[in-house]
Amino acid sequence: MGATPAWPPRSAPRLFVTGPLAESAPVTIEGGQAHYLGKVMRIAPGDAVILCDDETGEWAAEVVSAGKRDVVLAVRERLREREAVPDFWLCAALLKKPNFDLVLEKATELGVAHVQPLITRRCVADKLNPERALTIVTEAAEQCARTALPGIAEPVKLDALLRDWPEGRTLFFADETGGAPAAAQFAAHPGPAALLVGPEGGFDDEERALIRAHPMARAITLGPRILRGETASIGATALWMAISGDW
Repeated sequence: MGATPAWPPRSAPRLFVTGPLAESAPVTIEGGQAHYLGKVMRIAPGDAVILCDDETGEWAAEVVSAGKRDVVLAVRERLREREAVPDFWLCAALLKKPNFDLVLEKATELGVAHVQPLITRRCVADKLNPERALTIVTEAAEQCARTALPGIAEPVKLDALLRDWPEGRTLFFADETGGAPAAAQFAAHPGPAALLVGPEGGFDDEERALIRAHPMARAITLGPRILRGETASIGATALWMAISGDW
């Protein structure tokens, strides 16, 4: 006699929903998420769906009914508490839309706690669609089995970011003109941290001087090559996670 299959199966679809979730509570899925479950995943009564609410953690739910316009689920059990993510912020200058979309997606997958979009003098964009940004990070969190969504702030200008910078949080400045090796700086300054990355054209001299003058700023180099904004954000975040985070 074969072993009883694990429930919920690892292949069960994952969704973030509005919470809070609780055992035995009904959940109705509508709109695009219902279409995804019904038409793409072809779920049926009795199937499992993994739900997260960014509050209480991860839950296994069972499909009660799957109609043309909605899917009704019954929450069965909590699988995990909401995870504690490393206290790391990504302060990234706005890039062209597809490039910044990539930054949001990969920052979520890597475990960033908070994304602060930044407006600098050489930015080619000065706005961020908050609904689009939330969709990107939510889908990335669903894909990588993350239970806590990163916070996404409204874009701010560089001088405002530095003026209001919280005491006690190290600001690692990815400076293409040079700095201390990133790995050594990350190891030397544990605790709450943030990474500051510039736009396609980099920071101008006045901005660079302003950042370097900040008492919490630590200029770092990411190697001998000048990296694109999205590459610098992703690569340096991965390095910080390997040294100081949850890798």
